[in-house]
Amino acid sequence: MITRVERSKQVRRRRLTVAAAAAAALVLGLIVGAGGDEPDPTRPAAESPSEPGAQATPAPVPVDSLSLEQQVGRMVILRFAGTRAPEYVTRNLREGKVAGVILFRDNVTDPDQLRALTRSLRQASPDVTPFICVDQEGGEVRILPWAAPERAAPEQQAFGTVREDSLAAARDLREAGVNVNLAPVADLPTVEGSVMANRAFTTDPAGLTAAIAEAVAGFREGGVATTVKHFPGLGGATVNTDFGPATVDRTRAQLEDDLRPFIFAVESGTEFVMVGHATYPALDADHIASQSPAVVDGVLRDDIRFEGVVMTDSLEAAAVQEVADVEEAALASARAGVDVILTTGRGSYIRVYRALLAEAERDPEFRARVEESAARVLEAQSSMDG
Repeated sequence: MITRVERSKQVRRRRLTVAAAAAAALVLGLIVGAGGDEPDPTRPAAESPSEPGAQATPAPVPVDSLSLEQQVGRMVILRFAGTRAPEYVTRNLREGKVAGVILFRDNVTDPDQLRALTRSLRQASPDVTPFICVDQEGGEVRILPWAAPERAAPEQQAFGTVREDSLAAARDLREAGVNVNLAPVADLPTVEGSVMANRAFTTDPAGLTAAIAEAVAGFREGGVATTVKHFPGLGGATVNTDFGPATVDRTRAQLEDDLRPFIFAVESGTEFVMVGHATYPALDADHIASQSPAVVDGVLRDDIRFEGVVMTDSLEAAAVQEVADVEEAALASARAGVDVILTTGRGSYIRVYRALLAEAERDPEFRARVEESAARVLEAQSSMDG
C-alpha cells in the first residue's frame, strides 16, 4: 500500500506546472533585459571570510541516523528571552531536539553581544548547523538595527536597490552569525488597506516578481538563506493574522498573480517558504493556509514543486489561536505538509515538541511525515556555513 508521503513524492516527481515554467521564462527575460553582469541567482551562495572562532561546516547527517526524538526536534524552532542562551536552549541544541532559534529585539544589544550569542548557539550544536533566524526585511522591520537594509521594501523598489540592499543585508547578517532571514515579503497588495502595503515591494505584479528574484539572488550571493512569505500571499488581507483571523477573498484566477512572486522565489533558489495563517476560500474554505493540505501539499509542493523547507508563521498568532491551541495547530500543520513549526511564545516549544513526538510514536504514517521533514531540514542545515 502506498503511503500518503510516498504518493506525495511520486506526484511531485511527475508534475511540472505551466505556471512554474512560465515564471522561469519570465524571470530570465527580466534579468537579461535589465542588462549588466550580475551574478547568476541560481548559483550556490558565495563564500565569505570565516568569523574568528567559527566552526567548520558540519558533515551531512543522514536522517536515519537520528532517533525519533531528534527527528521530531528538527521540526521546531524556538524563541527565548534575553541576550544569552538559557541552559535549556543549549541543551536541546546539543541533544538535537530543536532545529534552531528565532531572535527578537530583546535578544540583541550590539554587534559584539550578538556575535557571542550566535557563536554559543553554533557551538552547542556540533553535529549540525542550527537555524539562527531573524526578521530583517528593511526599514522598521529590522531585528539588527545597525544592519542593512535601512530602506523599507517599497523604498528599495523605488530606488532600484533591491539586489544591492539584499546583498548588504546578507553580509551584515553573516557577520553577526545569522544564517536565515525571514524575508523577503512576496505578498502582493491587492485591496485598499492591505495589511502588507508598507512591507511589500510594490503593488505591480511584474515589478514584485522581479524584486523577489533580485532579493533572493542578493541574499544567496551573500550566503544567507531566504524565507519568502506569507504563502500563498497575504496582500489581499486587511487584518494582520498576528492580531486576528483574516480571509483573502481572491478567486483562483486572481490568486495566480499572488502566487507568481513565490514561483519566482522557488525558481531563484529560496531555501524556505513561510506559510501564512489566513484563510483562502478559493483554495480551502475549511482550514487556514498553514493547516491546509490543499495549500501546502497541493499548491506549494505539487503545483509549484517547491522541494525546500516549509515553515509556519508564528504559531502564537491570533489567527491560529482562533482555531486551535499550539499542540493541535502544530499537528495540523505537520499533517498538511509543513516541515518546521515556528514557536515564539513562552513555553510553546516544549508543548509542540511533546505533541509531535507523541503522535509520531502513535501513528506510523505521521512518523513517516516527520522523517520526510527531518530529511529536508538536515539537507538545509548541511548546506549552511557553520
